[in-house]
Amino acid sequence: MIRNLLVAGCLLFATSPALAACSIDIDGNDAMQFDTKSIEVPKSCETFTINLSHSGKLGRSVMGHNWVLARTRDVRNIANDGMAAGLEHNYLKPDDDRVIAHTSVIGGGEKTSVTFAVSQLDADGDYTFFCSFPGHWSVMRGTLKLVQTAE
Repeated sequence: MIRNLLVAGCLLFATSPALAACSIDIDGNDAMQFDTKSIEVPKSCETFTINLSHSGKLGRSVMGHNWVLARTRDVRNIANDGMAAGLEHNYLKPDDDRVIAHTSVIGGGEKTSVTFAVSQLDADGDYTFFCSFPGHWSVMRGTLKLVQTAE
């Protein structure tokens, strides 16, 4: 009976809406596409997690993808600076303070994640997420907004 209660408690905990709202699964593919174009981050979350998968078959050096979050005004310059940084730095200039959060570059069949503090976001901020692999940032992108949630 105790085992059943523990299992039921774990299932309830794992499916809690509050927990699910503080993370999102995103997939990138060999056609240079994310399956998500917009993300809403609840203000009630202390942290937010991006779980990135690459459903394609091509390797990270050919068709790698990462997930990068920045203010929209900085995206082009971050991407341009990242090309010079190379794959060994995930196509991001090391210690670039314009980058709010990012994952590593992954290839087909791989997964990665990043968790960042929601306190880094402003309610009126204009944020874009994108892939910084050379040539991808102009098509592999979307918006991220901080939103008030119903209590």
